[in-house]
Amino acid sequence: MSGLKQRLAQPEILIAPGIFDMISLKIAAALDFEAHYMTGYGTVASHLGLPDAGLATYSDMVNRVTTFSQASRVPLIADGDTGYGGLLNVEHTIRGYERAGAAAIQIEDQEFPKKCGHTPGRRVVPLEDMVRKIRVAVDTRDSDDFLIIARTDARTALGLDEALRRGEAFARAGADVLFIESPESEAEMERICRSFDLPLLANMVEGGRTPILSGAELQALGYSLAIFPALGFLAAGAALRNAYGCLKTSGDSRRYEGELHDFMDFSRLMGFQEVWDFERRYAEDQDG
Repeated sequence: MSGLKQRLAQPEILIAPGIFDMISLKIAAALDFEAHYMTGYGTVASHLGLPDAGLATYSDMVNRVTTFSQASRVPLIADGDTGYGGLLNVEHTIRGYERAGAAAIQIEDQEFPKKCGHTPGRRVVPLEDMVRKIRVAVDTRDSDDFLIIARTDARTALGLDEALRRGEAFARAGADVLFIESPESEAEMERICRSFDLPLLANMVEGGRTPILSGAELQALGYSLAIFPALGFLAAGAALRNAYGCLKTSGDSRRYEGELHDFMDFSRLMGFQEVWDFERRYAEDQDG
């Protein structure tokens, strides 16, 4: 049993921060989170400077999965959008994400081009189409330890009953984790947790449609996994706006009153200590 699969079998909820570039990944890894969530919104924004609206390709995203997976031993939960097309595309995506080192892939039932969760205008495909995608995903993976997270966006447009019906069908199709996106109250979240035996994912988006709850509160409801995809890039965006705004206004970085990471500590986080050690070791060899 893989680390992620084994961890989700434990009673304590798993908290995964959203990582979107190598700086966010290295900071999360240094804080000893047990899993990371590759947020589609943040990754597309940071890598391409585009909205998460179906514009990023499979190649764009699988390359990021590879980069993130190789940089950390922490299990990576990766956003796979709609599987990037039809059933053959889903098969290709599953093989690529698993080979790239992801511990789990999230696939959703939106129409193409997809839209980011918690944003307006999301529409879902017929249930049978998504069920076939899940079956293809389950049949394609090389190892049962590579988890299939099935997401439905039906709640916003079609209501909670339809979202629950889809969750039941996804479970029967073999999904390992269910992701009922965008419940709009704690009562709805409680109902979701009462409806399924599979591990459930809670998506905590600051400013989104779902109430923000703590890990302890989500665990009490019955969730096994909570992702916080937007916290990192929203915090980084605010900090950069304030820092750059101060520089633009004053022309003097010393006037910035926000917190700055220590330069040398940040350099070590990025791997410069290994560079310095390497240079010192071989400089000593040459001296000898």
